[in-house]
Amino acid sequence: MNIVCIGGGPAGLYFALLMKQANPSHDITVVERNKPYDTFGWGVVFSDATMDNMRIWDPASAAEIEQAFNHWDDIELGIKGEVIRSGGHGFVGIGRKKLLNILQRRCEALGVKLEFEVDAESDSQYPDADLIIASDGINSRIRNQHEDIFKPDIVVRPNRFIWLGTQKLYDAFTFLFEKTEHGWFQAHIYKFDENTTTFIVECPEHVWQAHRLDLADQEESIAFCEKVFAKNLQGAKLMTNARHLRGSAWLNFQRVKCEQWSFFNGRSHVVLMGDAVHTAHFAIGSGTKLAIEDAIELARQFRDQGDTAEHIPAVLARYQALRHVDVLRLQNAAWNAMEWFEACGERYCDQLEGPQFMYSMLTRSQRISHENLRLRDAKWLGDFEAWFAQRAGMQLAPGQTAPPPMFTPYTVRGLTLKNRVVVSPMAQYSAVDGVAGDYHLVHLGARAMGGAGMVFAEMTCVSAEGRITPGCPGLYAPEHTTAWKRIVDWVHANSDCKFAMQLGHAGAKASTRVAWEGIDQPLPAGNWPIVSASEQQYLECVSQTARAMTRADMDEVTAQFVASTQAAAEIGVDWLELHCAHGYLLSSFISPLTNQRDDAYGGSLENRLRYPLEVFTAVRAAWPADRPMSVRISAHDWVEGGITPDDAVEIAKAFKAAGADLIDCSSGQVSKKEKPVYGRMFQTPFADRIRQEAGIATIAVGAISEADHVNSIISAGRADLCAVARPHLANPAWTLTEAAKIGYTALAWPKQYVSGKAQMEANFQREKAQAAAAAQSPARAAEA
Repeated sequence: MNIVCIGGGPAGLYFALLMKQANPSHDITVVERNKPYDTFGWGVVFSDATMDNMRIWDPASAAEIEQAFNHWDDIELGIKGEVIRSGGHGFVGIGRKKLLNILQRRCEALGVKLEFEVDAESDSQYPDADLIIASDGINSRIRNQHEDIFKPDIVVRPNRFIWLGTQKLYDAFTFLFEKTEHGWFQAHIYKFDENTTTFIVECPEHVWQAHRLDLADQEESIAFCEKVFAKNLQGAKLMTNARHLRGSAWLNFQRVKCEQWSFFNGRSHVVLMGDAVHTAHFAIGSGTKLAIEDAIELARQFRDQGDTAEHIPAVLARYQALRHVDVLRLQNAAWNAMEWFEACGERYCDQLEGPQFMYSMLTRSQRISHENLRLRDAKWLGDFEAWFAQRAGMQLAPGQTAPPPMFTPYTVRGLTLKNRVVVSPMAQYSAVDGVAGDYHLVHLGARAMGGAGMVFAEMTCVSAEGRITPGCPGLYAPEHTTAWKRIVDWVHANSDCKFAMQLGHAGAKASTRVAWEGIDQPLPAGNWPIVSASEQQYLECVSQTARAMTRADMDEVTAQFVASTQAAAEIGVDWLELHCAHGYLLSSFISPLTNQRDDAYGGSLENRLRYPLEVFTAVRAAWPADRPMSVRISAHDWVEGGITPDDAVEIAKAFKAAGADLIDCSSGQVSKKEKPVYGRMFQTPFADRIRQEAGIATIAVGAISEADHVNSIISAGRADLCAVARPHLANPAWTLTEAAKIGYTALAWPKQYVSGKAQMEANFQREKAQAAAAAQSPARAAEA
């Protein structure tokens, strides 16, 4: 084949040498606009895994790279006078120029033609090429010329960064955070050769502008950065090699993601590679990794499917299908890491103590879990867990191993939960005339014995008209109080689990069928009148029409909430939650999607919050002062024009000012037009942001299904409690099971079940040992 690589970066060079090595008959040319053996940039980083891959595909270049690279395992943090270090992370750093020079020499040795100072403007310049690799970087001309085909999605991020270097040498991947009068700056630092270190300085746009860095030239910017990080630099100078750039050399990161990666231009097949097709933020240092692994995968497909021109269409299709998945996974991790650094000045730098800040930073991409940190650096994590336990009020004896953070106690007002796991309120649709019966006793009793710190009853309605379905429980009649007291007393007598009740009114989502007969569908007969903030149908042309509440309606419903609160207090409920989420009555006032009022209760967010805050204030006054009270909100409507995470912070601040202890951070279910973005722990970022920016404790909910999830969330300070729903439906003893899975044996079991404890723990230990043995010897495991 005749192959032309436009762009002499890592992707183009590595693909060229792999293809030439595999089949010397290929005619391969790499064209590069820079001079021979010249390049810009400081050091690049990739993982040990990428280096292992390179050793397999081209041992010769890998050996030379290995001699030149700097390897380190440690990450070091410097913030607020503290220096914290953790090991076991495994990175490789090498000068970008050194890396390219090695690849250039390797290409020449194999017979690849290198053409320098050739500024290729279009793929049409190479009509004789069978395959054109467009590896021409983030501002790819080839991609831009065929934008309608490649369909790039390019997002310019708000933070500013400048890529510098220094001759001060660092022995760890170092992150520095320094606060100025206008805000926080951070530096990403790593040594890449025996003389030089990369030193990337980053800050938010508003901080950058406040320091007038938008008016600074390169020398002034360098002098400013030297001043900000003077304590660490200790007289060492910062340097730039971006003299070719005009202005200050401060940049905004661009996230590139293309829908299509290749096409046939009539003569040649053209395929994007490296930064031309996708970018990953430097916060996880994976741009070079992506480029190298693009080259490997495309070369693999030619090897496996055939390396002649007629195979190109099938190869390119398979290449995109495979790489798209891996790239998307890494881009998502990079996006999480990037957002963490963009928000850290507002959310974490001031709010979190050093050890917790370090934990949050290490797990910022969500690729590293709690137990993965234990594998990387057991001592550091053990010390962190001891620190966390002490902050939770535990007194550890000398040499005592601290529990994982999910099993530390949590105290609010006069109540202490034994751990950080709560059973979510989950509708069961099994009440009769609002009465919680034997089913609820068994359902809630089983979960109270399953190890969680607290169990929530499902949303309990304050009136018959406020029920979602005829099967929903209430607390508005004497028989309801009697029924709930039986359950609360049983939980308290048979477990050390606390009992929580969530009070709510269904509003426009009331008078519907139980879930298994048609969720959100109106009753076939016997519907009752329903109310909302404004006249609305939850399901357009299907649901009943709710009428807008009058002032008299609002007073009546407030009184119903108070009466139910008083009943809950009388029967010994430990914790109360006000349901202001999911499109139910109080939520309908908060969301602009459902509130179109033109009185004092509509319009601005402040006005829309007025009635929910009136109800909360009345309920808080009726609820005992020594018992906690939380509020569940929809932190994102997932609909344009609806509640946003920005609004959620303000909503949380308002409830905090009214006396709320925690915000239970859910989202959605306000409109059927919603388009949520699902994923593991997908709602946790709402809890994280509200906790840090509103300054109130939070409960994280949504797709939390493993001990690792809970430990990571609690450890990083993303939330104070985790509400686990579906896993508790599948396994009432989910918390006990997860403790056994991770080897935490100190969690007490109900005395009636304790004989099963050792067996479960032994089974999980046996599974771990078998998995470890299989990983070491797949053949032996297969024989077994």
